[in-house]
Amino acid sequence: MNAVAQLKHQDTRKEHSASAYSQLDVSYDAQHRIGWFYMNANPRPCFTPTLLNELSHYLASVKQEMRETNQQKYDFLVVGSSVESVFNLGGDLDLFTRLIDERDREGLLAYAIHCIDILYDNMHHFGSDLTTVSLIQGDALGGGFEAALSSNLIIAERGVKMGLPEVLFNLFPGMGAFSLLSRKVGAARAQQMILSGELYSAETLYEWGAVDILAEPGQGEMALYSYIKSANRSPNSYKAMQKIRDLCNPVDYQELVAIAEIWADAALKLTAKDLRMMQRLVRRQTAKADR
Repeated sequence: MNAVAQLKHQDTRKEHSASAYSQLDVSYDAQHRIGWFYMNANPRPCFTPTLLNELSHYLASVKQEMRETNQQKYDFLVVGSSVESVFNLGGDLDLFTRLIDERDREGLLAYAIHCIDILYDNMHHFGSDLTTVSLIQGDALGGGFEAALSSNLIIAERGVKMGLPEVLFNLFPGMGAFSLLSRKVGAARAQQMILSGELYSAETLYEWGAVDILAEPGQGEMALYSYIKSANRSPNSYKAMQKIRDLCNPVDYQELVAIAEIWADAALKLTAKDLRMMQRLVRRQTAKADR
């Protein structure tokens, strides 16, 4: 058995938590110092308020553990999904339609800021000496794609689709998409991706530089362990490059907040036709979750 296969064979690695999370599956690999957290939202695999609250709680506990262990407990923090064929379908569209009907700009903005707080922390390693990883083994749409893009390392399996469909209901992705994509694929291509509403394969996004590692179907975890093996051979180089990437591609928090403000205002301008389209997408998400 080769070294990578041995790592994969050690999938007994994960110490599962008996925590009270209802939409988040959390485990820990003590040998490789990896925190795994897999999203499992219901009734749809999107960023429900419950999932956002559980993410905030879990990630705050990671930061505390890193402080208490002198930055030793985690080397990697990996977000994935427990939902088959879906990473995350994005914002809670059912909630959005209710808030828009109620003209609740404050509620829309509060939701967006909650997402941004998590995304911004993820980009900045949660203020700790660790690497954040998105493990994309299913479709990542809208806010799900934005969340995936915020990690320091992005692993996607062949065949998964990613994209920003918000233009279908006359809105735009307001929680980091343009800020993150423009730094990875250029401003012109980022704008085209947002305005087209098209879905893109993991293979295409890998060619464009939006995905760091392209894995075979079902091999995403093994690809991470292979990366860890390479990083462990030259840890100083890998850590230095991470710091350089942070310096050369900064995203300002206030930039994200200002865009979220534009998003909230734009959401309140949606028409009844736009909201009907949003509800159709909610029904599609629900059907996808029920499969």
